[in-house]
Amino acid sequence: MSMKNIYKIQLIGVGGQGTVKASTIVGEAAMKKGLNVVMSEVHGMAQRGGTVVTELKIGEA
Repeated sequence: MSMKNIYKIQLIGVGGQGTVKASTIVGEAAMKKGLNVVMSEVHGMAQRGGTVVTELKIGEA
């Protein structure tokens, strides 16, 4: 059994800072390199200024 590299990235910010956009850019770049990407988002408050957490899991195909 071979071990595959898996990267877990968590970005935390405040609504309006671009946290979701930044994680989308990282995820799309990984996909263009042929890696598998899973992304989730949690919005604390549905408005500018609320907590935003995004998580990416990136691994080999």
